[in-house]
Amino acid sequence: MAGKLLVSTAYLPPVEYFSLISKADEVLVEKEENYLKQTYRNRCYILSAHGPQLLSVPVYLGSIHKTRLKDIRIDYSKRWQQVHLRAIIASYGLSPYFEFYYENIEKIISKNPEFLLDLNMELTASVLKMLKIEKTISYTTDFEHPGDRENDFRYKITPKKESSYVAKEYIQVFDTGKGFIPDLSILDLIFNLGPEAVDYI
Repeated sequence: MAGKLLVSTAYLPPVEYFSLISKADEVLVEKEENYLKQTYRNRCYILSAHGPQLLSVPVYLGSIHKTRLKDIRIDYSKRWQQVHLRAIIASYGLSPYFEFYYENIEKIISKNPEFLLDLNMELTASVLKMLKIEKTISYTTDFEHPGDRENDFRYKITPKKESSYVAKEYIQVFDTGKGFIPDLSILDLIFNLGPEAVDYI
């Protein structure tokens, strides 16, 4: 999929997100859209001993007017950072490559950035570095309606519907009895496969 890719911002999104980035010539991240709730923009899924576990970053939303994504602020009145980091440790502390990558993820999550977009982009940049993927990433300057651009995946990668992306299977930390669990955060792939992760996207 050569060309310019248009995606939403996302919090430690699934493998599909990084697979698209790896194949694009340039990447545009949407920042002018109105914020959408219950999407990967502020949530991800990791694999716990009991199955997929949701991690969600709490944000402040305007009570009347829709809020643009770039203006979405993180709500630190909730102890979400401690919850997320403990959950990541519980899920991946015994994974083969946990000690190589966790510290950097922990530092970014613990930084207290004001805006969701800044948190997401720093995590995305860190993951791309772990995967040794170099891409030019920039932001949109105006909102384009869906369908106006080729390779527009802003609203296609979503936890609300099953993805058509076929992920390669790999050994996961927990066997939940349901076989391989797809559509998890990129963390699942990185902690389990380390340097080989890039070959699976």
